[in-house]
Amino acid sequence: MLRQRFVLDTTALTDSLAWESEGATNICEGMNAILDRVAQGRLHLGISCYIPYPSVYNEIKDFSRHNNCETRVMGKVDTWLVKKSPDRYKVKVPSKIFYEYVDYMRSRINKGMNISEEAIWESVSRCISLSENGTGLKDMEDEIERDIVGSIIRKFREKYRAALRYGNPGQRPGYRCFAIGERLDAAVISQDLGIQRWAEQLAFASWSPDLFRL
Repeated sequence: MLRQRFVLDTTALTDSLAWESEGATNICEGMNAILDRVAQGRLHLGISCYIPYPSVYNEIKDFSRHNNCETRVMGKVDTWLVKKSPDRYKVKVPSKIFYEYVDYMRSRINKGMNISEEAIWESVSRCISLSENGTGLKDMEDEIERDIVGSIIRKFREKYRAALRYGNPGQRPGYRCFAIGERLDAAVISQDLGIQRWAEQLAFASWSPDLFRL
């Protein structure tokens, strides 16, 4: 009988919706509970769960370390999740998917450019407004840097990051999930909307972690 296989993104273990659905109150408890479910699935249902190595594995390790999780959490990761590196030279992507991705990224880049222009205009207009009180811009250099440029840059970074990353799997862990999923005919488990969207485009089964039940 063909065994069901799953490829887990980092969010399959770390997303708050995933571990809250397990009744956990923090990420360490949640990761531990999810890994117990994976263990049960492997022992009793013959299910295999994979994680891209080293990208997703290292991200999970960092989450565990930064949140001061017990060593048993990573022990369960090493025991119950199969670490696998994708074969990046054998995975084939249809030209239609590649074309759609290029077109998609072009629209995202244009959106990022518009956000950049808005930030520039805002900074210029606020500096001009300050200078109208008769004080030279040179005398207000510290105030401009602290109150105008700093706040605009922070806001720009947040909006720019959201514009380019939201719904976009343009990071190596996401691609590695696809590559392994394609080779193993496995379902992809991720909370990342970009990974979910492109899994659908590539005809992979895709579930969010809070719906992942073994």
